[in-house]
Amino acid sequence: MSARTWLRAGLAFLAVTQFAVGGWALLFPRSFFDIPWVGMRMPYNAHLMMDYGAMSLATSVVLGVAVLVVRRSMARTALAMYLVFAAPHLVIHIQMLHHLTPAERVPLLAALTVAVVIPLALLPLTSRLEKA
Repeated sequence: MSARTWLRAGLAFLAVTQFAVGGWALLFPRSFFDIPWVGMRMPYNAHLMMDYGAMSLATSVVLGVAVLVVRRSMARTALAMYLVFAAPHLVIHIQMLHHLTPAERVPLLAALTVAVVIPLALLPLTSRLEKA
């Protein structure tokens, strides 16, 4: 597979994931919050969950445009935008692991680490795209 194909596939994966998570959090905030590594045994806040859902949906739009408009500047912007959220999100959750059982920590850390590794792996592929 070409670099362009890998990049497009990675961006599509991130876009679909953000769309699914965002839709779930926005439309079914209580259900989303009830996942142990989301609520982390803290008080429920519907407003916060719906805001998170809306932000994730907005993120999916930018990533989706990058899938359709496969240009260097668009792909880099989409990946940078995603990383600006994903990297601090991982760090924040690492600092709050004490709220979770050891069994709950593993899937959380795995998912959030992958959410940082994927865009970092895709960024070098953008150098093979035409400028725009």
